Amino acid sequence: MSSHIDTKQIEQEGLRQVWSVRDFARRHRLDKEEEKRLLALFGSFATKQELLANARRPCLFR
Repeated sequence: MSSHIDTKQIEQEGLRQVWSVRDFARRHRLDKEEEKRLLALFGSFATKQELLANARRPCLFR
């Protein structure tokens, strides 16, 4: 069985958010080495899901 999909609803939800890798690294306070690794992996831009899945942050314990 098929159903109708409203394309206006899909466009508004923003299924794929493309971010700048440099902006992502700055927002998430990643060090320069991690930013460099992500740039080598994806280039200048990547989806939010890709960046969140591949970013490494060291654990900060007291």
